[in-house]
Amino acid sequence: MADCTFDDGGEVRFASAQAHDASPDVQTLSALSVTRELSLDALRPEWERLEERCDLRLPFAQPWWTEQWVHHLLQHRLAIADELVLLACRDGSGALRGVAPMVLTERPSVGWMRSRTLRMIGADPNITEVSGPVCAPEDRSNVITALLGYFRANASEWDILLFGGVQAGEASLLERWAGARWQQSKSDYYLELSGTWETFRSTRGRNLKESLRKCYNSLKRDGHAFDFSVVSEPEEIPAALETFFALHAARAALKDTIIHPNVFEHALPRAFIHSCFMAASVRHQARIFQLTVAGEVVATRLSFLLGDQLYMYFSGYSPQWKQYSIMTTLLAETIQWAFASNVKVLNLSPGTDVSKTRWAPRAVTFRDACLPSPSLRGRLMHRVYMSLTARETRVRRLLWFAQRYRPAEPAK
Repeated sequence: MADCTFDDGGEVRFASAQAHDASPDVQTLSALSVTRELSLDALRPEWERLEERCDLRLPFAQPWWTEQWVHHLLQHRLAIADELVLLACRDGSGALRGVAPMVLTERPSVGWMRSRTLRMIGADPNITEVSGPVCAPEDRSNVITALLGYFRANASEWDILLFGGVQAGEASLLERWAGARWQQSKSDYYLELSGTWETFRSTRGRNLKESLRKCYNSLKRDGHAFDFSVVSEPEEIPAALETFFALHAARAALKDTIIHPNVFEHALPRAFIHSCFMAASVRHQARIFQLTVAGEVVATRLSFLLGDQLYMYFSGYSPQWKQYSIMTTLLAETIQWAFASNVKVLNLSPGTDVSKTRWAPRAVTFRDACLPSPSLRGRLMHRVYMSLTARETRVRRLLWFAQRYRPAEPAK
Protein backbone atom coordinates (compact mmCIF):
# COMPACT_ATOMS: atom_id res chain seq x y z
CA MET A 1 0.00 0.00 0.00
CA ALA A 2 1.43 3.35 -1.02
CA ASP A 3 1.73 6.35 1.31
CA CYS A 4 -1.13 8.78 0.80
CA THR A 5 -2.49 12.13 1.90
CA PHE A 6 -6.02 13.54 1.93
CA ASP A 7 -7.13 16.97 0.82
CA ASP A 8 -10.24 18.80 2.04
CA GLY A 9 -12.35 17.59 -0.86
CA GLY A 10 -11.81 13.95 -0.09
CA GLU A 11 -9.27 13.40 -2.87
CA VAL A 12 -6.58 10.85 -2.10
CA ARG A 13 -3.14 11.27 -3.58
CA PHE A 14 -0.66 8.38 -3.56
CA ALA A 15 3.06 8.94 -3.44
CA SER A 16 3.75 5.74 -5.37
CA ALA A 17 0.68 3.71 -6.14
CA GLN A 18 1.51 1.18 -8.80
CA ALA A 19 -1.31 -1.32 -9.32
CA HIS A 20 -0.44 -4.81 -8.10
CA ASP A 21 -1.28 -6.36 -11.50
CA ALA A 22 1.15 -5.57 -14.28
CA SER A 23 -1.32 -6.38 -17.09
CA PRO A 24 -1.46 -3.74 -19.86
CA ASP A 25 -5.04 -2.65 -19.13
CA VAL A 26 -4.21 -1.64 -15.54
CA GLN A 27 -3.21 1.99 -15.20
CA THR A 28 -0.96 3.58 -12.62
CA LEU A 29 -3.07 5.02 -9.82
CA SER A 30 -1.47 8.44 -9.64
CA ALA A 31 -4.55 9.90 -7.94
CA LEU A 32 -7.93 8.71 -6.80
CA SER A 33 -10.82 11.08 -6.22
CA VAL A 34 -14.16 10.16 -4.69
CA THR A 35 -17.31 11.94 -5.82
CA ARG A 36 -20.95 11.50 -4.93
CA GLU A 37 -22.94 10.49 -8.00
CA LEU A 38 -26.44 11.83 -8.45
CA SER A 39 -27.70 9.28 -10.98
CA LEU A 40 -27.39 5.51 -10.89
CA ASP A 41 -28.50 5.32 -14.52
CA ALA A 42 -25.65 7.60 -15.62
CA LEU A 43 -23.10 5.47 -13.77
CA ARG A 44 -24.55 2.10 -14.84
CA PRO A 45 -22.47 1.40 -18.02
CA GLU A 46 -19.15 2.06 -16.26
CA TRP A 47 -20.29 0.20 -13.15
CA GLU A 48 -21.23 -2.90 -15.17
CA ARG A 49 -17.83 -2.96 -16.89
CA LEU A 50 -16.10 -2.49 -13.53
CA GLU A 51 -18.06 -5.33 -11.90
CA GLU A 52 -16.94 -7.73 -14.62
CA ARG A 53 -13.35 -7.29 -13.36
CA CYS A 54 -14.15 -8.46 -9.82
CA ASP A 55 -12.49 -11.71 -8.80
CA LEU A 56 -15.60 -12.99 -7.01
CA ARG A 57 -18.67 -11.82 -8.87
CA LEU A 58 -21.72 -11.25 -6.71
CA PRO A 59 -25.33 -10.35 -7.51
CA PHE A 60 -25.13 -7.77 -4.71
CA ALA A 61 -22.44 -5.89 -6.65
CA GLN A 62 -24.70 -5.41 -9.68
CA PRO A 63 -26.29 -2.00 -10.41
CA TRP A 64 -29.71 -3.67 -10.71
CA TRP A 65 -29.43 -5.02 -7.14
CA THR A 66 -28.90 -1.49 -5.77
CA GLU A 67 -31.67 -0.18 -8.01
CA GLN A 68 -34.18 -2.73 -6.70
CA TRP A 69 -32.99 -2.29 -3.11
CA VAL A 70 -33.65 1.44 -3.34
CA HIS A 71 -37.03 0.88 -4.99
CA HIS A 72 -38.32 -1.69 -2.47
CA LEU A 73 -36.40 -1.34 0.79
CA LEU A 74 -35.52 2.33 1.18
CA GLN A 75 -37.66 3.78 3.98
CA HIS A 76 -39.16 7.28 4.27
CA ARG A 77 -41.24 8.05 7.35
CA LEU A 78 -41.00 10.10 10.54
CA ALA A 79 -39.24 7.39 12.55
CA ILE A 80 -36.65 6.60 9.91
CA ALA A 81 -35.46 8.09 6.62
CA ASP A 82 -33.05 6.52 4.12
CA GLU A 83 -31.12 8.21 1.34
CA LEU A 84 -28.99 6.59 -1.35
CA VAL A 85 -25.34 7.70 -1.28
CA LEU A 86 -23.56 6.52 -4.41
CA LEU A 87 -19.79 7.08 -4.30
CA ALA A 88 -17.56 6.75 -7.37
CA CYS A 89 -13.79 6.43 -7.13
CA ARG A 90 -11.84 7.57 -10.21
CA ASP A 91 -8.18 7.70 -11.13
CA GLY A 92 -6.29 10.65 -12.58
CA SER A 93 -7.56 9.93 -16.10
CA GLY A 94 -11.18 9.84 -14.95
CA ALA A 95 -11.56 6.07 -15.29
CA LEU A 96 -13.88 4.45 -12.75
CA ARG A 97 -11.89 2.29 -10.31
CA GLY A 98 -14.44 1.69 -7.56
CA VAL A 99 -18.09 2.11 -6.61
CA ALA A 100 -19.50 2.18 -3.08
CA PRO A 101 -23.31 2.00 -3.04
CA MET A 102 -24.34 3.22 0.42
CA VAL A 103 -27.38 4.35 2.40
CA LEU A 104 -27.55 7.20 4.90
CA THR A 105 -30.17 6.40 7.56
CA GLU A 106 -31.52 9.01 9.97
CA ARG A 107 -33.44 7.97 13.11
CA PRO A 108 -35.75 9.85 13.59
CA SER A 109 -35.90 11.72 10.32
CA VAL A 110 -35.88 15.18 11.97
CA GLY A 111 -34.32 16.89 14.97
CA TRP A 112 -30.81 17.51 16.27
CA MET A 113 -30.78 14.30 18.32
CA ARG A 114 -31.34 12.08 15.30
CA SER A 115 -28.65 9.50 14.63
CA ARG A 116 -27.09 9.39 11.14
CA THR A 117 -25.72 6.02 10.08
CA LEU A 118 -23.90 5.62 6.78
CA ARG A 119 -23.61 1.99 5.67
CA MET A 120 -23.06 -0.18 2.63
CA ILE A 121 -26.21 -0.98 0.66
CA GLY A 122 -28.12 -3.90 2.13
CA ALA A 123 -28.96 -3.34 5.78
CA ASP A 124 -30.32 -6.87 5.64
CA PRO A 125 -27.63 -9.55 6.17
CA ASN A 126 -30.14 -12.27 5.32
CA ILE A 127 -30.90 -10.82 1.87
CA THR A 128 -27.78 -8.92 0.79
CA GLU A 129 -25.34 -11.57 1.90
CA VAL A 130 -22.08 -9.78 1.05
CA SER A 131 -21.65 -6.01 0.87
CA GLY A 132 -18.65 -3.85 0.15
CA PRO A 133 -17.02 -1.66 -2.49
CA VAL A 134 -17.08 -2.84 -6.11
CA CYS A 135 -13.63 -2.83 -7.69
CA ALA A 136 -10.96 -4.98 -9.30
CA PRO A 137 -8.93 -7.04 -6.81
CA GLU A 138 -5.70 -5.18 -7.55
CA ASP A 139 -7.37 -1.86 -6.66
CA ARG A 140 -9.11 -2.84 -3.42
CA SER A 141 -6.64 -1.35 -0.92
CA ASN A 142 -6.34 1.92 -2.81
CA VAL A 143 -10.10 2.23 -3.29
CA ILE A 144 -10.79 1.56 0.39
CA THR A 145 -8.18 4.13 1.38
CA ALA A 146 -9.72 6.68 -0.97
CA LEU A 147 -13.18 6.05 0.45
CA LEU A 148 -11.92 6.44 4.02
CA GLY A 149 -10.42 9.76 2.99
CA TYR A 150 -13.77 10.88 1.64
CA PHE A 151 -15.57 9.81 4.83
CA ARG A 152 -13.09 11.72 6.97
CA ALA A 153 -13.35 14.86 4.84
CA ASN A 154 -17.17 14.73 5.06
CA ALA A 155 -17.45 13.59 8.68
CA SER A 156 -19.96 16.32 9.54
CA GLU A 157 -22.58 14.57 7.38
CA TRP A 158 -22.68 11.31 9.34
CA ASP A 159 -22.27 9.95 12.90
CA ILE A 160 -21.65 6.22 12.46
CA LEU A 161 -20.08 4.46 9.49
CA LEU A 162 -20.73 0.75 8.91
CA PHE A 163 -18.17 -0.42 6.36
CA GLY A 164 -18.55 -3.97 5.04
CA GLY A 165 -16.77 -6.44 2.81
CA VAL A 166 -13.29 -5.98 4.29
CA GLN A 167 -10.90 -8.84 3.55
CA ALA A 168 -7.99 -9.98 5.72
CA GLY A 169 -5.30 -7.97 3.92
CA GLU A 170 -7.27 -4.74 4.24
CA ALA A 171 -8.13 -4.89 7.95
CA SER A 172 -5.22 -2.67 8.98
CA LEU A 173 -6.60 0.19 6.84
CA LEU A 174 -9.70 0.42 9.01
CA GLU A 175 -7.92 -0.31 12.28
CA ARG A 176 -6.05 2.99 11.89
CA TRP A 177 -9.37 4.79 12.36
CA ALA A 178 -9.73 5.94 15.98
CA GLY A 179 -12.50 4.03 17.75
CA ALA A 180 -13.02 1.46 14.99
CA ARG A 181 -14.74 -1.74 16.15
CA TRP A 182 -15.11 -4.99 14.27
CA GLN A 183 -18.70 -6.21 14.33
CA GLN A 184 -18.94 -9.52 12.56
CA SER A 185 -17.25 -11.69 9.98
CA LYS A 186 -18.57 -14.19 7.48
CA SER A 187 -16.89 -16.71 5.22
CA ASP A 188 -17.93 -17.06 1.59
CA TYR A 189 -17.26 -20.53 0.18
CA TYR A 190 -16.51 -21.24 -3.46
CA LEU A 191 -15.31 -24.05 -5.68
CA GLU A 192 -13.00 -23.61 -8.64
CA LEU A 193 -14.16 -25.94 -11.40
CA SER A 194 -11.76 -27.40 -13.95
CA GLY A 195 -11.63 -30.66 -15.84
CA THR A 196 -14.74 -32.82 -15.60
CA TRP A 197 -17.33 -33.76 -13.00
CA GLU A 198 -15.79 -37.22 -12.73
CA THR A 199 -12.30 -35.91 -11.98
CA PHE A 200 -13.70 -33.29 -9.61
CA ARG A 201 -15.71 -35.89 -7.68
CA SER A 202 -12.69 -38.18 -7.45
CA THR A 203 -10.78 -35.47 -5.54
CA ARG A 204 -13.48 -35.01 -2.87
CA GLY A 205 -13.40 -36.70 0.53
CA ARG A 206 -14.59 -40.23 1.20
CA ASN A 207 -17.56 -39.10 3.32
CA LEU A 208 -18.88 -36.90 0.52
CA LYS A 209 -18.50 -39.68 -2.05
CA GLU A 210 -20.49 -41.97 0.23
CA SER A 211 -23.19 -39.31 0.70
CA LEU A 212 -23.49 -38.92 -3.06
CA ARG A 213 -23.82 -42.66 -3.53
CA LYS A 214 -26.53 -42.90 -0.87
CA CYS A 215 -28.66 -39.97 -2.03
CA TYR A 216 -28.83 -41.31 -5.58
CA ASN A 217 -29.32 -44.94 -4.56
CA SER A 218 -32.01 -44.20 -1.97
CA LEU A 219 -34.30 -42.68 -4.60
CA LYS A 220 -33.61 -45.50 -7.03
CA ARG A 221 -34.10 -48.18 -4.37
CA ASP A 222 -37.59 -46.92 -3.58
CA GLY A 223 -38.52 -46.65 -7.23
CA HIS A 224 -38.31 -42.87 -7.55
CA ALA A 225 -36.95 -41.25 -10.69
CA PHE A 226 -36.04 -37.56 -10.56
CA ASP A 227 -35.84 -34.79 -13.12
CA PHE A 228 -33.36 -31.93 -12.89
CA SER A 229 -34.34 -28.67 -14.57
CA VAL A 230 -33.11 -25.08 -14.87
CA VAL A 231 -35.49 -22.11 -15.03
CA SER A 232 -34.02 -19.00 -16.67
CA GLU A 233 -36.56 -17.38 -19.00
CA PRO A 234 -38.37 -14.25 -17.72
CA GLU A 235 -41.84 -15.74 -18.29
CA GLU A 236 -40.93 -18.81 -16.20
CA ILE A 237 -39.45 -16.94 -13.24
CA PRO A 238 -42.66 -15.95 -11.34
CA ALA A 239 -43.99 -19.52 -11.03
CA ALA A 240 -40.56 -20.87 -10.05
CA LEU A 241 -40.27 -18.20 -7.35
CA GLU A 242 -43.67 -19.12 -5.90
CA THR A 243 -42.51 -22.73 -5.69
CA PHE A 244 -39.33 -21.56 -3.99
CA PHE A 245 -41.21 -19.46 -1.42
CA ALA A 246 -43.34 -22.47 -0.46
CA LEU A 247 -40.39 -24.87 -0.15
CA HIS A 248 -38.23 -22.30 1.64
CA ALA A 249 -40.99 -21.82 4.23
CA ALA A 250 -41.38 -25.60 4.61
CA ARG A 251 -37.65 -25.96 5.24
CA ALA A 252 -37.68 -23.10 7.78
CA ALA A 253 -40.50 -24.80 9.72
CA LEU A 254 -38.34 -27.84 10.51
CA LYS A 255 -37.23 -28.02 14.16
CA ASP A 256 -35.16 -31.23 14.22
CA THR A 257 -32.26 -29.90 12.14
CA ILE A 258 -30.14 -26.76 11.71
CA ILE A 259 -32.51 -23.80 12.13
CA HIS A 260 -32.89 -21.57 9.09
CA PRO A 261 -35.24 -18.56 9.22
CA ASN A 262 -37.91 -17.97 6.63
CA VAL A 263 -36.23 -14.96 5.07
CA PHE A 264 -39.07 -14.40 2.60
CA GLU A 265 -41.98 -14.77 5.00
CA HIS A 266 -43.31 -11.25 4.37
CA ALA A 267 -44.51 -9.53 1.21
CA LEU A 268 -41.76 -6.89 1.03
CA PRO A 269 -38.72 -9.20 0.71
CA ARG A 270 -40.74 -11.39 -1.67
CA ALA A 271 -41.47 -8.42 -3.93
CA PHE A 272 -37.83 -7.35 -3.73
CA ILE A 273 -36.38 -10.72 -4.73
CA HIS A 274 -39.01 -11.09 -7.46
CA SER A 275 -37.90 -7.78 -8.98
CA CYS A 276 -34.23 -8.78 -8.67
CA PHE A 277 -34.80 -12.04 -10.52
CA MET A 278 -36.79 -10.34 -13.25
CA ALA A 279 -33.98 -7.79 -13.67
CA ALA A 280 -31.41 -10.60 -13.74
CA SER A 281 -33.42 -12.78 -16.12
CA VAL A 282 -33.62 -10.12 -18.87
CA ARG A 283 -29.81 -10.01 -18.66
CA HIS A 284 -29.64 -13.84 -18.81
CA GLN A 285 -28.21 -13.92 -15.28
CA ALA A 286 -31.04 -15.68 -13.40
CA ARG A 287 -31.03 -19.43 -12.78
CA ILE A 288 -33.47 -21.39 -10.59
CA PHE A 289 -32.55 -25.06 -10.20
CA GLN A 290 -35.29 -27.58 -9.47
CA LEU A 291 -35.45 -31.27 -8.61
CA THR A 292 -38.76 -32.92 -9.50
CA VAL A 293 -39.98 -36.32 -8.28
CA ALA A 294 -43.35 -37.81 -9.30
CA GLY A 295 -44.36 -34.56 -10.95
CA GLU A 296 -43.67 -32.47 -7.83
CA VAL A 297 -40.81 -30.00 -7.31
CA VAL A 298 -39.23 -31.29 -4.09
CA ALA A 299 -36.08 -29.13 -3.95
CA THR A 300 -35.06 -25.82 -5.47
CA ARG A 301 -32.28 -23.25 -5.28
CA LEU A 302 -32.06 -19.68 -6.49
CA SER A 303 -28.84 -18.76 -8.31
CA PHE A 304 -27.23 -16.07 -10.43
CA LEU A 305 -24.98 -16.75 -13.42
CA LEU A 306 -22.48 -13.90 -13.72
CA GLY A 307 -20.14 -14.52 -16.62
CA ASP A 308 -18.42 -17.82 -15.85
CA GLN A 309 -19.30 -17.69 -12.14
CA LEU A 310 -22.43 -19.14 -10.53
CA TYR A 311 -23.62 -17.71 -7.21
CA MET A 312 -25.80 -20.12 -5.21
CA TYR A 313 -28.42 -18.18 -3.23
CA PHE A 314 -31.28 -19.40 -0.99
CA SER A 315 -32.87 -22.85 -1.21
CA GLY A 316 -35.87 -24.82 -0.04
CA TYR A 317 -37.11 -28.39 -0.05
CA SER A 318 -40.06 -30.55 0.90
CA PRO A 319 -39.67 -32.13 4.38
CA GLN A 320 -41.49 -35.23 3.09
CA TRP A 321 -38.45 -36.01 0.95
CA LYS A 322 -35.80 -35.16 3.52
CA GLN A 323 -34.84 -38.81 4.08
CA TYR A 324 -33.54 -38.98 0.50
CA SER A 325 -31.03 -36.10 0.98
CA ILE A 326 -32.59 -34.34 -1.99
CA MET A 327 -30.62 -31.11 -1.44
CA THR A 328 -27.39 -33.08 -1.85
CA THR A 329 -28.76 -34.53 -5.09
CA LEU A 330 -29.81 -31.09 -6.30
CA LEU A 331 -26.39 -29.60 -5.57
CA ALA A 332 -24.59 -32.49 -7.26
CA GLU A 333 -26.77 -32.11 -10.34
CA THR A 334 -26.15 -28.35 -10.31
CA ILE A 335 -22.38 -28.86 -10.22
CA GLN A 336 -22.63 -31.27 -13.16
CA TRP A 337 -24.67 -28.63 -15.01
CA ALA A 338 -21.99 -26.05 -14.16
CA PHE A 339 -19.26 -28.22 -15.69
CA ALA A 340 -21.35 -28.70 -18.84
CA SER A 341 -21.98 -24.93 -19.02
CA ASN A 342 -18.28 -23.97 -18.67
CA VAL A 343 -18.76 -22.37 -15.26
CA LYS A 344 -15.35 -21.78 -13.69
CA VAL A 345 -16.33 -20.68 -10.18
CA LEU A 346 -19.21 -22.05 -8.11
CA ASN A 347 -19.93 -19.78 -5.15
CA LEU A 348 -21.73 -21.69 -2.38
CA SER A 349 -22.52 -18.36 -0.60
CA PRO A 350 -21.64 -17.35 2.99
CA GLY A 351 -22.47 -19.44 6.02
CA THR A 352 -20.44 -22.24 7.54
CA ASP A 353 -22.16 -25.61 7.59
CA VAL A 354 -21.25 -29.13 6.57
CA SER A 355 -23.38 -29.01 3.40
CA LYS A 356 -20.75 -26.61 2.04
CA THR A 357 -17.52 -27.48 3.82
CA ARG A 358 -17.63 -31.18 2.88
CA TRP A 359 -17.12 -30.17 -0.77
CA ALA A 360 -13.65 -28.83 0.26
CA PRO A 361 -14.27 -25.27 -0.97
CA ARG A 362 -11.98 -22.29 -0.57
CA ALA A 363 -13.11 -19.62 1.87
CA VAL A 364 -12.90 -15.85 1.62
CA THR A 365 -13.65 -14.07 4.90
CA PHE A 366 -15.36 -10.69 4.89
CA ARG A 367 -15.45 -8.46 7.97
CA ASP A 368 -17.72 -5.56 8.87
CA ALA A 369 -16.47 -2.60 10.88
CA CYS A 370 -18.18 0.20 12.81
CA LEU A 371 -16.37 3.56 12.63
CA PRO A 372 -17.36 6.69 14.60
CA SER A 373 -17.33 10.11 13.04
CA PRO A 374 -14.32 12.13 14.36
CA SER A 375 -16.76 14.74 15.69
CA LEU A 376 -17.92 14.88 19.33
CA ARG A 377 -21.45 14.14 18.18
CA GLY A 378 -20.22 11.11 16.26
CA ARG A 379 -18.32 9.71 19.26
CA LEU A 380 -21.39 10.08 21.48
CA MET A 381 -23.70 8.45 18.94
CA HIS A 382 -21.17 5.66 18.45
CA ARG A 383 -21.17 4.81 22.16
CA VAL A 384 -24.98 4.67 22.17
CA TYR A 385 -25.00 2.54 19.03
CA MET A 386 -22.48 0.02 20.38
CA SER A 387 -24.45 -0.29 23.63
CA LEU A 388 -27.72 -0.92 21.80
CA THR A 389 -26.03 -3.36 19.41
CA ALA A 390 -24.63 -5.40 22.31
CA ARG A 391 -28.07 -5.55 23.92
CA GLU A 392 -29.72 -6.57 20.65
CA THR A 393 -27.14 -9.34 20.18
CA ARG A 394 -27.87 -10.75 23.64
CA VAL A 395 -31.62 -10.73 22.98
CA ARG A 396 -31.13 -12.42 19.61
CA ARG A 397 -29.05 -15.18 21.19
CA LEU A 398 -31.65 -15.77 23.88
CA LEU A 399 -34.39 -16.04 21.25
CA TRP A 400 -32.28 -18.46 19.22
CA PHE A 401 -31.68 -20.72 22.22
CA ALA A 402 -35.35 -20.56 23.19
CA GLN A 403 -36.37 -21.64 19.70
CA ARG A 404 -33.63 -24.23 19.31
CA TYR A 405 -34.30 -26.00 22.59
CA ARG A 406 -38.04 -25.51 22.82
CA PRO A 407 -39.66 -28.73 24.08
CA ALA A 408 -41.39 -30.75 21.39
CA GLU A 409 -45.16 -30.57 21.29
CA PRO A 410 -46.88 -33.76 22.48
CA ALA A 411 -48.24 -35.99 19.76
CA LYS A 412 -51.94 -35.68 19.13
